[in-house]
Amino acid sequence: MAMKIRLARGGSKKRPFYRIVAADSRFARDGRYVEKLGTYNPLLPKDSEERVKMDMERVQYWLGEGAQPTDRVSRFLEAAGVLEKKERANLKKGEPGKKAQDRVEEKAAKAAAAAEAAAAPAEEPADAPAEDAPAEEAAAEETTE
Repeated sequence: MAMKIRLARGGSKKRPFYRIVAADSRFARDGRYVEKLGTYNPLLPKDSEERVKMDMERVQYWLGEGAQPTDRVSRFLEAAGVLEKKERANLKKGEPGKKAQDRVEEKAAKAAAAAEAAAAPAEEPADAPAEDAPAEEAAAEETTE
């Protein structure tokens, strides 16, 4: 038998509650299981002791028998110090999609253009009198002639 330590969902609609069970991998998720090992209530705060409860002796027994924990259960066991932390490859799961990246680039370009436009008028008034001065001198020379 290929044994798994996994979650079996209970609770009502929109109110999940899970049993941590040792089950044959061929059984249905919420179906028959060999032994109940604990509970998980995701509605409780993360720092609550009632959120995850496990009978560690039985979990150790099933791990010794070759049962494989699912990803979520292995995270619980890592937090409890039963298993070593392992590297997980999320690869590109956390990266935004192509359209979202394009929107970010466009927004950055607009922000840069707005910053340049805001900086440019501050420089022009200092330059403007210098440009006006030669024109006034030229106009003054024409009138004297």
